[in-house]
Amino acid sequence: MTVRYNAFGPYLKKMFGSVVYKVNVDAGFTCPNRDGTLGVDGCIYCNNKSFRPSQCDATLSVKQQIINGISYLGPRYGAKKFLAYFQPYTNTYAPVDELERLYKEALSAPGVIGLAIGTRPDCVDEDKIRLLQQLAKDYFILVEYGVQSIHDKSLEYINRGHDYKAFLDALDITKGRGIHTGAHIIVGFPTETQEETLLMADALSDLPVEFLKIHQLQVIKDTLLGDEYIKKPFCTFEYGEYIDFLIDFIQRLSPDIVLQRLFATAPDDILLAPRWDRNKHQIIVDIEKRMKERDAFQGAKRVCHRS
Repeated sequence: MTVRYNAFGPYLKKMFGSVVYKVNVDAGFTCPNRDGTLGVDGCIYCNNKSFRPSQCDATLSVKQQIINGISYLGPRYGAKKFLAYFQPYTNTYAPVDELERLYKEALSAPGVIGLAIGTRPDCVDEDKIRLLQQLAKDYFILVEYGVQSIHDKSLEYINRGHDYKAFLDALDITKGRGIHTGAHIIVGFPTETQEETLLMADALSDLPVEFLKIHQLQVIKDTLLGDEYIKKPFCTFEYGEYIDFLIDFIQRLSPDIVLQRLFATAPDDILLAPRWDRNKHQIIVDIEKRMKERDAFQGAKRVCHRS
């Protein structure tokens, strides 16, 4: 089978010699954009119900959540190796000693070979990175930075609370420490043209970013963006339009960057737009089919801006 993009699952299987699955963990973190440090409303699109799996339960210990997740994933997928994925809110937003306790608890669970830690680029510092560097000597440690956009006008629009430079600064202190680095982006903001959004592929390809999650903008109920959309609807990606845009993006992206996710899938009961009425498997099949039709490959149209 022709491999047209650098996917996360095969990457991990090649690295560890067997199937590796993420087990989601809710460690009870909050966010500086919600606890009053930067604001209380959060990003305008944010409703944690849109991405928190049902097995995440902050009332349980981190280790118990992982054990529960493994008891489901292991038999279903034949997996014996797992990454503990600290997902909801900002998972470096605590004192270093508290982070160390939580991370080591996760790593003590049977079958856990590493951590994936979702966070904001303005919520890391030298002490936290030093902790992760120490853990990375024995485990696979991936820090996933939510940059969302390289355009400050979009970050201001979504009430992100940091600028693009914060992401560049976070990468700068993370690189060369044995820690894997990832980025999350959202495409389809009404503040950007499609070409401006495609420029993110060029920019990220020239940075020390190893992993990438791409989400189409989803309008979710009970968010500021949702309220805005109800009052005055704006355009979101049509299904076929998004697939072609995504392929354009992937073709401009370095083939060395591992793609963890190609689209978002919020629960139907809270999703306002876009409504595609396809499951994850159908979307992946359609992406790969369209890539074959266009004879498209990751990095085929990469533009390198390094001197």
